[in-house]
Amino acid sequence: MRVFVTGASGFIGTAVVPELLDHGHDVIGLARSDAAADRVAALGAEVHRGSLDDLASLRSGAAASDGVIHLAFIHDFSNFAHSIEADQRAIDALGNELEGSDRPLLNASGVLGLAKNGRTAIERDEYGPEFPRATAANTTIAFAARGVRSSVVRLAPTVHGEGDHGFVATLVETARKHGVSGYIGDGAARWPAVHRFDAARLYRVALEQASAGSVLHAVADEGIPVRNIADVIGAHLDLPVVSIAPEDAAEHFDWLAPLLALDSPASSAATRELLGWEPVHPGLIEDLDAGHYFDGPAA
Repeated sequence: MRVFVTGASGFIGTAVVPELLDHGHDVIGLARSDAAADRVAALGAEVHRGSLDDLASLRSGAAASDGVIHLAFIHDFSNFAHSIEADQRAIDALGNELEGSDRPLLNASGVLGLAKNGRTAIERDEYGPEFPRATAANTTIAFAARGVRSSVVRLAPTVHGEGDHGFVATLVETARKHGVSGYIGDGAARWPAVHRFDAARLYRVALEQASAGSVLHAVADEGIPVRNIADVIGAHLDLPVVSIAPEDAAEHFDWLAPLLALDSPASSAATRELLGWEPVHPGLIEDLDAGHYFDGPAA
């Protein structure tokens, strides 16, 4: 299968592309810069220049493919409304190009905040209107009625592994900055997690097997208490592990505070049963203990 991958040069994309290539697929990787193009080419994929704001490039990439995996997102939290709008336009362009072809379209979304009051989120749960990328996810599923084998892969908020610059890496740097490894309140809020290589394998299997309209969960650890994460960070950095009062969380954790406070466990039981997917790579705590998150300046 010839697969068009947006976000091919990113943290997840650079795991998805080799996974596809290793299983006999050809890959066209979207690249918006020379540096991204170099990374895509180094992986062994064909470079397709363009961006999420260049809808013509998205349509031509989809037209030249047997399926699409949409991973790209503009992570500009200073203008998040534009990021959401650009993502929606991208999904519309990709889905419209694939309409009536029965070719697969996989879109990335998330599980954080999907279920309320500590309930474990499952694949049947629907996004509420407050979820930032709800419209893009719902649009993707709606393309199933228009002749597209569309699926949504909801990622755990922590997709971890060597090279991660996301939430866990931010927690490590926050601990270095403040001289303590913190958690909010009693630290009981739970975060799901998945290794990037396990997530990549789910994308590949879903591309090959998932039926139209599938909602899948890329979740290995259903919910790790944030206190446990803070304990490992504190041990590796030789820093005290302390509770941060909820009223002080925004000052301590900055933009991460409201996310870190969410108790948001999630299951992938239905995904595993449907596709036979089983995570085989280290869980988050084991991955933290491997030490690569702490390579860099001393605390």
